[in-house]
Amino acid sequence: MNPETMNPEALNPKAVNREAVNPGVVNPGAVESEAVNPELAAAGVHFWQGSFVDDEEAARRLAELPELAARTLAEPLPTELVLSACRHLADALGAPDGPVRARLLGVLTDGGTDPEEAAATLSEIADAISRPALERKLRRELGGLHPERLTRPDARETTFEAWAPVGLLVHIAPGNAAAVAPLSVIEGLLTGNLNVLKTSSGDTLLAQHLLAELAGADPTGTLARRIVVLRFSSARTAWLRLLCASADAVAVWGGEDAVRSVAELVPAGCRLIEWGHRISFAYLTRDAWSDGATLDALAADVCRFEQQACSSPQVVYLDTEDHAEVFAFAERFAAHLAATSAELPRPELEPAEHAEITTTELVARLEEHLGLTRVIAAEDGSWRVLADTRPALAASPLNRSVWVKPLPRTAVMTVLRPMRRYLQTAAIGGSRADVARLSQAVLAAGALRVTPVGGMLDSYHGEPHDGVYALQRYSRRVSVRADEAFTTTACLDDLAAPAVVPAAPSGPLLDKAGVQEQLRTLEPAHAHLYFRSGGSTGAPALSVFTNADYDTQMRAAADGLLAAGFDPARDRAANLFYCGGMYGSFISFFSILERLNATQLPIAAGPDHAATAEALVTHGADAVFGMPSYLWQLFHAEGAALRAYGGIRKVFYGGEHFTAEQRRVLTQEFGVEVIRSAAYGSTDLGPLGYQCTHAEGSVHHVLTDLHTLEILDPQADRPAPAGQPGRLVFTSRTRAGQRLERYQIGDLGRSVEGVCPCGSHTPRIELLGRYGDVVRVGTYFLNVRRFIAVAEERLGYRGELQLILDAGDGRERVTVRLDERYAPDPAAAAAAFPAAIAELASAVDEDLLDFTVETAGSGAFERTATSGKLRTVIDRRQLTV
Repeated sequence: MNPETMNPEALNPKAVNREAVNPGVVNPGAVESEAVNPELAAAGVHFWQGSFVDDEEAARRLAELPELAARTLAEPLPTELVLSACRHLADALGAPDGPVRARLLGVLTDGGTDPEEAAATLSEIADAISRPALERKLRRELGGLHPERLTRPDARETTFEAWAPVGLLVHIAPGNAAAVAPLSVIEGLLTGNLNVLKTSSGDTLLAQHLLAELAGADPTGTLARRIVVLRFSSARTAWLRLLCASADAVAVWGGEDAVRSVAELVPAGCRLIEWGHRISFAYLTRDAWSDGATLDALAADVCRFEQQACSSPQVVYLDTEDHAEVFAFAERFAAHLAATSAELPRPELEPAEHAEITTTELVARLEEHLGLTRVIAAEDGSWRVLADTRPALAASPLNRSVWVKPLPRTAVMTVLRPMRRYLQTAAIGGSRADVARLSQAVLAAGALRVTPVGGMLDSYHGEPHDGVYALQRYSRRVSVRADEAFTTTACLDDLAAPAVVPAAPSGPLLDKAGVQEQLRTLEPAHAHLYFRSGGSTGAPALSVFTNADYDTQMRAAADGLLAAGFDPARDRAANLFYCGGMYGSFISFFSILERLNATQLPIAAGPDHAATAEALVTHGADAVFGMPSYLWQLFHAEGAALRAYGGIRKVFYGGEHFTAEQRRVLTQEFGVEVIRSAAYGSTDLGPLGYQCTHAEGSVHHVLTDLHTLEILDPQADRPAPAGQPGRLVFTSRTRAGQRLERYQIGDLGRSVEGVCPCGSHTPRIELLGRYGDVVRVGTYFLNVRRFIAVAEERLGYRGELQLILDAGDGRERVTVRLDERYAPDPAAAAAAFPAAIAELASAVDEDLLDFTVETAGSGAFERTATSGKLRTVIDRRQLTV
């Protein structure tokens, strides 16, 4: 192992475990920061909370670091701010001719970096901080996209847990891996820390300028207050002491000597996070070492990155004790290494590197006389294979130099375990059974990852680094245990302050047709789960989600259900939503209840009401979930059985609303105690809002963890006045593939001001129906909800109501259809509606339309085939034109 070589995997994300997500639409203005103005940058080489400063100013501020930490860490850092800023910066880095990329390329090349290497470094960083990669990293390492929020890991208990920052996190970065330093700081930001980065005095200013650009992408200034970058030599021990004395954790890269020198400065109780040197090897069975393709792949692993990566092979072990086989393999492998090396340009070696290679090769050649070794090397010195009969693990001098040694599988533990602190990657070549058995052996000996031969330097987003997750090492797991007063509280943070919600993007509004058009170009990687809408407002539309999208949404909806009063520790839920035909209600609520660890009966809506009622009674269901129209039919078709049971205490509905009279019947006649919306949502966007125990009517809290909401004027694309009705326009922030930005879903609503009586600061809206609830007939606008209210208030009607529009002979016709079980005399109803609805009366008086009332059985009411929703407005005029 070369103790001076930090495996610089700036060009290989695996080595530093810096994974992240796919960029979105760049907002150039968002990444233009005053902090990166060249004139300001000229003020110094240190970046301190948004400003470039010189040595004198940095020294003054260092003395005040403890006070700065206390002040800064008192302010929470929402993960959403970091994700949003990283997405903007990733987009800017990905723009080939963009000003941000040009500036940072200049910083690297001015510092002596090869232009091609500089471009590759920025591309790697852009990929690492893209939103999809960071989201995957957060899910894998910290369990979700908002790890800083105190939520209930088990919904049956009122215990809240979160990942909290360690506090002041000092990063002591290596001097030969350009991407490591800024990416480590971004990991520190994802975990909410105040980050102080020390870079080498010989480094370029990439970390300073890149992090300045990141800070500039956050208009709130919160990120800037969490970033300090200092550039100085480790010989400046006074500054190092000041950094470490105030630190809650120190992350250090380097060999044992470097780590030891930092450890001496770290105070008691400070977490020391070591990212030290590692060594990797390949292990081949007889079948594998006889295969030419395997040897070609191994040669490629040796040549990539000149073995500078921790995951590069330095030793090739053979499953044999026969020294002759080792020497014979070395001869064969040398031919493959020579061919591969000839295809790849080799950089000039530094004098120290050349000297180490020469020394290692000379010693090996001297030991040939003892029968211990054999050296096969290129005449021009571009590569070498060092065969050695002794199995002990040994570091190679790198730069296309590799040892070949015998190691029978029975001796794996004996030989490798003493080096367990240094082992990283093992590439195993052999049969499927060999790979399984040998993986167990090398992992038990201390290796941290196993790969195929030829894939040692490859990685995947979310992969652990050196056997740990970086985000967990930069965090603390904290908990709050509460009493039953918090049974309906899903997130403790919502009781403290409003969540930080990024502003909606600018740009055109998106409609349903635009959403469907997006699906034509959606990549298969973003299309795991397909749903169709119920078709209550038109032809069924397709919606596509990734499995991760779906999981995030179901967890958010589950939190909302807790707020609505569902108690997973006590309630027994019957899922009576419709199922089949790719319709998502039943499946979604199955998932929601599953994530709440609730007891559920997945019955689904069906025509056999007697069988459903029997299941409810037999299995003791006390909470039912379903469409109001279906539940209303069920309660009346099986009224006698359900009244006798008397066990249904809670009704959670979706897709429609219960009228006040229907609520009264359920409460007084069936003993229902809670009637509440299970969720407000749409098939396209998923869950959008939830009701709490203090919600009345159609008031819902907005799921701000998922969406940004705008309420626009009904007639113009400008914000509606506070508290006034407007169009609901949502931007979903947690969807991969589909970009549902400024999507107007066809609903009307208004904001509800003030803090909710439930104590949550989450914003609220009152739903006011859909655009389709208002129809133009005979030059007048009629709202079906007004008809429902009149039927309830003036006629005492408690059934369903449909408004039917026909072209008629010469003039249009409006028919109100009522359920014959609850309807008054049609003549009395026909008189009541015009008397209460002035627009209807005027249209009739002016002979613009005919108005009638009809009564019918519940089977005559038209419903959507998929969801079972009642079609409140049936417009037949277009069909008869």
